[in-house]
Amino acid sequence: GAFSEDLIDGIIFAANYLGSTQLLSDKTPSKNIRMMQAQEAVSRIKVKTHAPEGEPQPMTEVDLFISTQRIKVLNADSQETMMDHPLRTISYIADIGNIVVLMARRRMPRSDSQENVEASDPGQDSKRQYKMICHVFESEDAQLIAQSIGQAFSVAYQEFLRANGINPEDLSQKEYSDLLNTQDMYNDDLIHFSKSENCKDVFIEKAKGEILGVVIVESGWGSILPTVIIANMMHAGPAERSGKLNIGDQIMSVNGTSLVGLPLSTCQTIIKGLKNQSGIKLNLVRCPPVTTVLIRRPDLRYQLGFSVQNGIICSLMRGGIAERGGVRVGHRIIEINSQSVVATPHEKIVHILSSAVGEIHMKTMPAAMYRLLTAQEQPVYI
Repeated sequence: GAFSEDLIDGIIFAANYLGSTQLLSDKTPSKNIRMMQAQEAVSRIKVKTHAPEGEPQPMTEVDLFISTQRIKVLNADSQETMMDHPLRTISYIADIGNIVVLMARRRMPRSDSQENVEASDPGQDSKRQYKMICHVFESEDAQLIAQSIGQAFSVAYQEFLRANGINPEDLSQKEYSDLLNTQDMYNDDLIHFSKSENCKDVFIEKAKGEILGVVIVESGWGSILPTVIIANMMHAGPAERSGKLNIGDQIMSVNGTSLVGLPLSTCQTIIKGLKNQSGIKLNLVRCPPVTTVLIRRPDLRYQLGFSVQNGIICSLMRGGIAERGGVRVGHRIIEINSQSVVATPHEKIVHILSSAVGEIHMKTMPAAMYRLLTAQEQPVYI
């Protein structure tokens, strides 16, 4: 969309810069710890801004520049660059009311002796502490700023995948893990996508004039890679005959054309257009048809951040605990905490969810796929 285009060149928000503070952090802390770190940073800065003499420290008016490459902070008056972080070094972004916290990783200097100590104990690596610099800003657009940065990540990640034709093997482990660390604001989808064994090129043989024989549906808004999923296969059609495709597989590209981020109708048109080919090469990410969701909700004060209509998730709050847990718009909830809710009335589902705390486990699948599997809808194969 137009928004994604803007992000490539960059968009600018006005904000007040309140200050920065440094924290030590594990390499990949949990989402809850990240949020606590953000709150800790805010409380440290807030204490500073309200100096004891009652004279608030001057705030600096800044322009916050966000693009798929970097996040820059410019002094609003002089337009001098105060900070410049490549997007991949940003670990976390939180909006708390009208406050935005931006956390960036700093490289820790390491001596040779330290290197050897670490090498001798493989368990040490995950315990290594990273210096995180936390910048705190205040803006009426706090939520929009956080959303835009989230969007910049997903646009950048799609560009990255397109540019590399999703072949993680070509990347050094180092580059890849850096990329994954950048994305720790998302759920584990990314880790699944990064494992090359989950990513396959498959060649489907078929006769010219024969359709591929699949039904595709959208993966659902909120998935790390918006693309289409195989929801059904025509009996004895080329797709089923090949034995190489499974329901739930995400299609990244067909005959070299990327489907990532395209509307469903466009993807359908692209696949229909291959009817006269004698074979189709698909690039797939193997995914189970059912999405596993884990929402960590410390207590009832935390908004779940999504709404349900007739068992289907119809809206999702950006950056909320549900989005981080893997909830997707357009998905049908199949079970909650190992209990099937397929035949459960709407009110009861809402009641179960609104009163649930701690770890909430759900299984969901695209509603369109669910309707096909339960024969509520007749498949239209392409």
